[in-house]
Amino acid sequence: MAKRLNPNNVKIHRSYTVSQIAYLYSVHKNTVHSWIKDGLATIDKERPLLILGRDLKRYLQEKREGNKKKCKSSEIYCVKCRAPKIPAENMVDYKPINKSQVLLSGLCPTCENIINKFSRLEEIKGIWAVQ
Repeated sequence: MAKRLNPNNVKIHRSYTVSQIAYLYSVHKNTVHSWIKDGLATIDKERPLLILGRDLKRYLQEKREGNKKKCKSSEIYCVKCRAPKIPAENMVDYKPINKSQVLLSGLCPTCENIINKFSRLEEIKGIWAVQ
């Protein structure tokens, strides 16, 4: 399973070597070298390769944002499939949590796991008004 690398572990006013970054995030040095090939900026091409903390933080934040998948109002994110899905047969169970929040539960049409989504009551009323 892929690790979630926290960009906030990086000190932005410091420069890092490849081995320091590998140690900081518990990854192999080759992983850091693949990040460099993928677009992580280095100070220069001299050895040892040095990476500015602010460049590393920016790279990890952009990488994390690129992995996010937004759900439409009619979709619920399936953790097993790792994708937004419309519940099977467009059916969900509605459970009020408080005055303004509800829990929607349904089945993933692909893997048949239970999928859940917290939503605001105003959004649900908007969906019901459309249908």
